[in-house]
Amino acid sequence: MKNLSPPRLTPDLVARLPCSIPDPGPMNRPKVEFCPVKTSERVLGRLGAGEPLWVFAFGSILWKRRFAVEEERAARVRGWHRKFCLGPDTRYRGNPEAPGVMLSMDRGGQCAGKVLRMADDGREAALVHLLENEPPIPPAWVTAQTPEGPVRAIAFVVDKRFVGYCGDLCDAEVADRLASAVGMWGNMAEYLMNTVRHLEEMGINDSYLARMERMVAERLASR
Repeated sequence: MKNLSPPRLTPDLVARLPCSIPDPGPMNRPKVEFCPVKTSERVLGRLGAGEPLWVFAFGSILWKRRFAVEEERAARVRGWHRKFCLGPDTRYRGNPEAPGVMLSMDRGGQCAGKVLRMADDGREAALVHLLENEPPIPPAWVTAQTPEGPVRAIAFVVDKRFVGYCGDLCDAEVADRLASAVGMWGNMAEYLMNTVRHLEEMGINDSYLARMERMVAERLASR
């Protein structure tokens, strides 16, 4: 009897793409005025005396921590949902010939993930480093619901006015890009697989990412 379960990404399928390529050069998009240091100062300036800084993690920060974490909690944010809607990524997980699409949070719906409390020691430098490695969009303040109560956190959401917003791409176009994009940090298929697996470990089944995984797996399997 045939296995009727939907195809899934596996390390073998992901390995059909190069694991990475040499740095293809600066991102191929108009220059965006964004200063991580000033943005960090504005974020920290919004905190009260002794108030911790929480970061809502919904994508790669779940499995690629970029700062010391003092505490983490399961969390859900309403008013935003996961979506591959930022691009083109022509450097980090894509290149000019095969641009990638980055995961962000777009308006509407809800999103399950984690809130991570950034360590107080070295917090200023850690926040600047985090901002330097995220898209050049100031983070938004969100209210994350956790089992221990609501938490005010920053989240890296999309601004539809941002020059790299591409939320109008259909699923097939997104899957085509995720199944072909490779950059200096790796390929988009690996990014998708890692994000889905870590969400599953938390008991989170994101139907949109599951659909993207199936479509990307089908494309890689046909190669």
